[in-house]
Amino acid sequence: MPSLPAKKLLDRYRVTSGAKFRLRRFSTDDVAPKLINPAEADALMAAGVARLSELQALLAAQHSWSLLAVFQAMDAAGKDGTIKHVMSGVNPQGVEVTSFKAPGPEELDHGFLWRVMRRMPDRGRIGIFNRSHYEEVLVVRVHPELLVRQNLPPSLNHKDIWKHRLADIAGFERYTARQGTVVLKFFLHVSREEQKRRLLDRLDHPGKNWKFNAGDVAERHHWDTYMDAYEEAIIATATPRAPWFVIPADHKWFARLVVVAAMVEALEALDLRPPKLAESTRADLAAARIELMKDE
Repeated sequence: MPSLPAKKLLDRYRVTSGAKFRLRRFSTDDVAPKLINPAEADALMAAGVARLSELQALLAAQHSWSLLAVFQAMDAAGKDGTIKHVMSGVNPQGVEVTSFKAPGPEELDHGFLWRVMRRMPDRGRIGIFNRSHYEEVLVVRVHPELLVRQNLPPSLNHKDIWKHRLADIAGFERYTARQGTVVLKFFLHVSREEQKRRLLDRLDHPGKNWKFNAGDVAERHHWDTYMDAYEEAIIATATPRAPWFVIPADHKWFARLVVVAAMVEALEALDLRPPKLAESTRADLAAARIELMKDE
């Protein structure tokens, strides 16, 4: 079974400080040819999923830490498929996937982090955010008219609102990490050309028509504005405790491999072990064994 050079691979895409970050320095079609043999990709993915499953069971048994994986990307970058493949071997009872849509009336009556806090993973579980609190500094920033629906006091809707929201997100993630939730943030970095190809594929194949959303085409007109917003979000919120991974997503198989490697690395760093049993519990187990052995 081939082994994944996880740290070398992840260090190519890991961002723990925004000090010198520039999105243009990250390729969308990199497949780390000196580290990964494409012929071994399927085997590496299977091994990664199997290891993630083992670690998720230990996470649940220890019931102390939790893991939150945040997925952000432009449309058709492969978020849904990545989540499906990476989590394919994990016990569904230990995972909760939340897909954040446009906020409803109840959510708009609260601060923008309110609905996110309600969906944070319990101890011992993995939480997956398919889009997240970052939409408030991405799509809302690109379309500031959406702020009108949020009923903010006029004095708080000013030119520094994005700076303040990014600071609030960074503070929220710092608090979250201090409470025992490991935060990983994945930006699936797809090129404009590859997105076009995938959108056309959805139009050309009847079985994929249901995936197509005309709004995705309209959003392409704001591509550069979105890239600027992503860059500023990563600069403001990348930390060692809540890192970003800017993952090349033009090749779906490679993006999925990097995501599973990052999740395995994060959980292995926790040194998860089954809980130690008290002596009284061990005595109960021994008594139960004796009783079972009597049962003919």
